[in-house]
Amino acid sequence: MVRAVLYVLEVVFLLAVLAGVGLVYAPAALILGGLLGVVAVERTLAAREEVRR
Repeated sequence: MVRAVLYVLEVVFLLAVLAGVGLVYAPAALILGGLLGVVAVERTLAAREEVRR
């Protein structure tokens, strides 16, 4: 339960940062969004590998 709340807070915080960057410079927000997407996928894959072990 606590992990779910922390994940939601993390996503909300990152979306707020991404929106703030987008207000200043849109291309930077697109690049940052792509990098954050890659990090999210890597974290998900790493969590799945921990469960397998």
